[in-house]
Amino acid sequence: QVQLVESGGGLVQAGGSLRLSCAASGRTFSSYAMSWFRQAPGKEREFVASISGSGSTTYYADSVKGRFSISRDSAKNTVYLQMNSLNPEDTAVYYCAADSRRGSIYLRRVTDVASWGQGTQVTVSS
Repeated sequence: QVQLVESGGGLVQAGGSLRLSCAASGRTFSSYAMSWFRQAPGKEREFVASISGSGSTTYYADSVKGRFSISRDSAKNTVYLQMNSLNPEDTAVYYCAADSRRGSIYLRRVTDVASWGQGTQVTVSS
């Protein structure tokens, strides 16, 4: 079982930036895709961004494309989400997720998640 610990959330003004980190432990990090999801109050958890085990392939939700960037550092077993040009609609709890399928290229469905992080709050003020 993989364990995920997130950090980096906080309060930022519209137009600002934040970087989230997710440290993983418990299994071979580079063999699995990793993703970020988010959940706003009263809404379902939604996909934000995904990166393959090798780091060579990334996918983004249309709502964040061009503003967010996902990356991973295999030496540190850590995944990052760089968030730029933030707006109030980005306010949510952000969750790191690990794929249950070894060798996967992307993780976009909640049903394919093996483990979730504890979540980190991102609040964007207008």
